[in-house]
Amino acid sequence: MRRLVRFIGTPFGLATVACLVLAGWALWSGGVLDGPIAREVRVSSVYAAPGVQLDEAAAEQVIGNRRLVVVLLPPGADLRDGCRATERAADGTLVLAMSREVDGEGYDTYGCAWLPGRDDANFGRAAVAETTIARGADQFADDPVEALKVIVVNYDLLVRAGTIPDGARTISPSLPRYLVAAAAVLAVGVGAASIWLAAWRAGRRAARQRARRQDLADRRSQLSAAAAVLAQQIIDLDGRYAQVERALARGARASAGDGAGRSATAHRGFVRRYRRLTMDYAEILPDILAADAGRPAVSRPAVSRPAVDEPDARRPDARRPDARRPDLDRPDLDRPDLDRPDLDQLVARLERLSVRANQLAASPADPGN
Repeated sequence: MRRLVRFIGTPFGLATVACLVLAGWALWSGGVLDGPIAREVRVSSVYAAPGVQLDEAAAEQVIGNRRLVVVLLPPGADLRDGCRATERAADGTLVLAMSREVDGEGYDTYGCAWLPGRDDANFGRAAVAETTIARGADQFADDPVEALKVIVVNYDLLVRAGTIPDGARTISPSLPRYLVAAAAVLAVGVGAASIWLAAWRAGRRAARQRARRQDLADRRSQLSAAAAVLAQQIIDLDGRYAQVERALARGARASAGDGAGRSATAHRGFVRRYRRLTMDYAEILPDILAADAGRPAVSRPAVSRPAVDEPDARRPDARRPDARRPDLDRPDLDRPDLDRPDLDQLVARLERLSVRANQLAASPADPGN
């Protein structure tokens, strides 16, 4: 019970209760509890009980759109109950319940004037209409359609005399049916708009994800190209590094002089810078592999660099381009994932390493120079 109360207290529960009340109202006003007579006269001007011979189409044509309802029941039926059964279904009309007499010489009739104010100001007019509407119908006991014509003439006379109001009978659905139809149209419209909005948002999200994947793919391609260029530069410098090592070994066995000292200093500077370049490349290589595979960056503890890795400040050509901004040389890649800024920083580091490799390639550390 508490769950039911909590459910009704929610907006969805209130909407559900409102829909149920509206549906019940529509069913009740639409005649879900009506009997066969009321159900028929709600949308028609003639009712013929089963077993009663009547051309209903011709009878409907005779009555037309007058505020007149005729109920034909089998002989011996309770006309009063049959007439009163139409009170709500035929409100605003003059109802005549009739049946063949048992001896077959005429009709038993019972009138019900469901006119506005029938119990107050128009009580007398309703009584007159009920007693005079069937006058003369007994002459056509064997032809119900001709009897209906007589009843229609009496109805027209009552209208001319002002006993009953003039006007056509209008058969229209009840208000709840309009509300249900409007609610159905609104539900379809809201549902269609919700589906379109959800699809539009999903499409935008998919487009953004596609664009982001394409952008990341382009950045990874750029990163791979920069890494390949740097790797080729290191391979080219590796041959010079071997020559410099051999030259340093020969110089250590030879006699020291002014020219030999300057050459050895240049050789040692080349070796330091080459080792620093390869160490930086080895340090960034795991991040390059992780970025190329789309995995998170490799987290590494901070490693202090040896003093030999520092550039020779006395040589102008050995100054690093980013010496004034050391924070750019090691971007923070220890994030849960690699996004565009991380890839850009990796590419920037590779480009700086490539510049350093070009500087090494142009340096006079070659023993042949």
